Amino acid sequence: MPITYNVHSGVQLENDIRFTLDENQMIENILAGGQMITDSDTLSFIYLLEDETGYHYLKFGQDVWPMLVSTLKATDDPTLQFGEAVLTLHKFREELEMLIFNIEGNDNYGAEFSQAVENAFEEFLKA
Repeated sequence: MPITYNVHSGVQLENDIRFTLDENQMIENILAGGQMITDSDTLSFIYLLEDETGYHYLKFGQDVWPMLVSTLKATDDPTLQFGEAVLTLHKFREELEMLIFNIEGNDNYGAEFSQAVENAFEEFLKA
């Protein structure tokens, strides 16, 4: 059964963007899945994580979208810190960029989600 981990915070030091999970959320033997999907019902982007049981979800709600904009401006993929462990989220920027351009003007994701993405990522979409 997939587990959903909600990202509520992150820090940025120049091009180094690190998202954090609450310390009580322990993840063992987890790998970066290199894929991103959306959950338009909850206005979220979801990065896929993998372990021996299958996929799990790393959910980025609107509260951290400003950090996602910063991630698109950075040169490296962000990392996820949980406890003392740090995991590079491979292909995060590439996947997020592809989704944002696909969502722009596309109400197949739902008008509310499309509008929210266009507003939040306006600076990036105009570049």
